[in-house]
Amino acid sequence: QVQLVESGGGLVQAGGSLRLSCAASGRTSGFNVMGWYRQAPGNQREFVAHITSGGGTSYADSVKGRFTISRDNAKNTVYLQMNSLKPEDTAVYYCRWLGPYNAWGQGTQVTVSS
Repeated sequence: QVQLVESGGGLVQAGGSLRLSCAASGRTSGFNVMGWYRQAPGNQREFVAHITSGGGTSYADSVKGRFTISRDNAKNTVYLQMNSLKPEDTAVYYCRWLGPYNAWGQGTQVTVSS
């Protein structure tokens, strides 16, 4: 199986930045996709961004130009650099692993104050 450990959430003012990290361990060999999703209170979980083990990326329209996803394959770690944060970015952010084994992280809270 795959285990995911997230870090980097917190409270920031609008316009500020945060960087989330997610480290994977376990059965991590083979092609995979690491991504970030988020869930605000009362809303469904939604896609934010993902990156393949080959480096291909995809972003939700709501975060394009503000968020950057990257990964370190040697460390099986994915990062989400979030700039120009808005109050509507407030949510619990979840790391996602897709591959021969799938997994979700435990979630990390991001709160953006206006």
